[in-house]
Amino acid sequence: MNTVCEDGKKFLENLSGSGKAIGVLTSGGDAQGMNAAVRAVVRMGIYVGTKVYFIHEGYQGMVDGGKHIVEAKWQDVSSILQVGGTVIGSARCKDFRTREGRKQAAHNLIKHGISNLCVIGGDGSLTGANLFREDWKGLLEELIEEGTIDERVAHTYSHLNIVGMVGSIDNDFCGTDMTIGTDSALHRIIEVVDAIMTTAQSHQRTFVLEVMGRHCGYLALVSALACGADWVFIPESPPGEGWEDQMCQKLTENRARLKRLNIIIISEGAIDCNNKPITSDMIKDLVVKRLGFDTRVTILGHVQRGGTPSAFDRILASRMGVEAVVALLEASEETPACVVSLSGNQAIRVPLLECVQMTQEVQKAMEERKFAEAVKLRGRSFENNLNTYKSLSHKPKEEQPPSNFNVAILNVGAPAAGMNAAVRSAVRTGIAQGHTMFAITDGFDGFIKGQIKEIKWGDVGGWIGQGGSLLGTKRTLPAKNAEAIAEQIRLHDINAILLIGGFETCDRIKQSASGTKRRVFIIETMGGYCGYLASMSGLSAGADVAYIYEEKFDIRELQSNVEHLTGKMKTSVQRGLVLRNENCSENYTTDFIYQLYSEEGKGVFDCRKNVLGHMQQGGSPSPFDRNFGTKISAKAMQWISNKLTETYRQGRVFANSPDTACLLGMRRRTLVFQPVEELKNETDFHHRIPKEQWWLKLRPLMKILAKYKISFDVSDAGQMEHVDRRLVRDFQSSITI
Repeated sequence: MNTVCEDGKKFLENLSGSGKAIGVLTSGGDAQGMNAAVRAVVRMGIYVGTKVYFIHEGYQGMVDGGKHIVEAKWQDVSSILQVGGTVIGSARCKDFRTREGRKQAAHNLIKHGISNLCVIGGDGSLTGANLFREDWKGLLEELIEEGTIDERVAHTYSHLNIVGMVGSIDNDFCGTDMTIGTDSALHRIIEVVDAIMTTAQSHQRTFVLEVMGRHCGYLALVSALACGADWVFIPESPPGEGWEDQMCQKLTENRARLKRLNIIIISEGAIDCNNKPITSDMIKDLVVKRLGFDTRVTILGHVQRGGTPSAFDRILASRMGVEAVVALLEASEETPACVVSLSGNQAIRVPLLECVQMTQEVQKAMEERKFAEAVKLRGRSFENNLNTYKSLSHKPKEEQPPSNFNVAILNVGAPAAGMNAAVRSAVRTGIAQGHTMFAITDGFDGFIKGQIKEIKWGDVGGWIGQGGSLLGTKRTLPAKNAEAIAEQIRLHDINAILLIGGFETCDRIKQSASGTKRRVFIIETMGGYCGYLASMSGLSAGADVAYIYEEKFDIRELQSNVEHLTGKMKTSVQRGLVLRNENCSENYTTDFIYQLYSEEGKGVFDCRKNVLGHMQQGGSPSPFDRNFGTKISAKAMQWISNKLTETYRQGRVFANSPDTACLLGMRRRTLVFQPVEELKNETDFHHRIPKEQWWLKLRPLMKILAKYKISFDVSDAGQMEHVDRRLVRDFQSSITI
């Protein structure tokens, strides 16, 4: 343990040894999650012993200086995690585009000891930051010549380190899987679409929904995939010649199948194959003139930027903010400006200029009408989304030859948001490949009873946004009824089976505590023996602590947490949040923790407890769950089709072999098939969890960002409490690149 302490001491000494302060600013258009990024930069910087300064109003505040550059304290970023927009402001700045303006900005930074700059914004903001860095030496020389600074000061601040985080709801920046704000914008769009669909069904209307995206169609494409839109227009993949006839025919066919509404989604930068704009009004006029449908246009505009950030954006921004601080303090004069990006669920650093160049290449390809190239440059995820949408939105021709294979689908286990999207995707993918698809209701119970019927393309229309399981699901397992199931397989000549199943509430609770009373909430989450929900909720909601099964804790740690929270609540902070995974401990129950905190907090705060229960399984699926369910199910059906074809060609009969039963899951944002047999060695079957949990590496972030004071004094490493020694060890491993 002493070795761990010594390693932690050296690590933090290296980070904080330069004494150079960090300036953080937000620039360009605001995006949900920017505040979470600001909070992470401030608290991580303070944690490692570095001063952090707010630069209010973006580059304009940097040029103006004075009251716009203010040292940030730990409590200054309390209760901003769930706030949309940016609390430190953002503004366009013409002055910064001039050399004189950048020189004034450099002087203002030096006056505060700032030579590390964290910029949260779009590609324009980040490009401006890189130009500032390249000009830095020349700007200092000019300041020396003017007598504004001396050579000693210039030597101390001889280079400027730049790290960027992309805050853009359009997801239009190459080099990262997701930008801060994109997921939240998708939530806003889907909320509007779900609301529109109810009124559209009542009146048999067609709605044209315009979403943001001048140069990038990500929001339009993913929202179309998430709501099952009839047609989508995006700049990277414009419709071909004669698209007007094709779209009207599609809408007419859908109405003929008694579909009571049509949804058309268009990106604001939509174009045709000749690079001419396609507008929402053009589409409305076309539908009214050709088909006579009652058609309305809804332009979402800046509502997509509004509201609270999603859990995904809070976690993404927090991870990026912590990584940005580490990148800044590890940088040297030779280190190029970089962007903290998301790649395969990992926070990585990518050279800024490379990302900007790739982003510009996409625009160039579209201008030159090389649209297939533009789609590929957007990345594999974008391309897969587009291909999946095309395959699921257009019903195959009736004359398509059948495959003579029968495939059954059933849901197993507890209901989960996204199940219906997965069933819809499987049914339509299977039909497109010529299979006859069967639906089994009520899980294995229904299978045993023969509750099996054919399911058609139109039968799953409108399923994508429905919560729960429309097929019905139960926890019954097939082991004791294998013969009855085998008989049903024989009777219905089933060749393959697809099983779909498996082994935000905190904000409102926090808001109810923001009155005059100081209050701590004890919240119990679901998850069985898996602490994922408690941990990720804790990180996204700014919880003080989350107790989980995977990390053992004792009464000493509980007491330490109570003392920490009591000290915190004696300041201006008025709320606390403690999460507990339902099976984290047999003896330290939710009631026990509630009573402990209530007793120890007397005179400082009062407590409330809440057991969330099955409300966590209810409600409509999020955009991520809809799209994930759709894509993973389509991929599963393709795998089944390949296996069936392979078996038919080789004349083989299905046997109990490793390649006939697979689990499909996501690893590093890639869908991966894994034989069920292999999972035996990787799974704790008693507790129904994997033996290795990737998300445990994120646990130190929650602890670091929740601490009210610096919990690790470099000069006193040997005297740390047990929890802090473990935190340093986990902290080091979690941010290793």
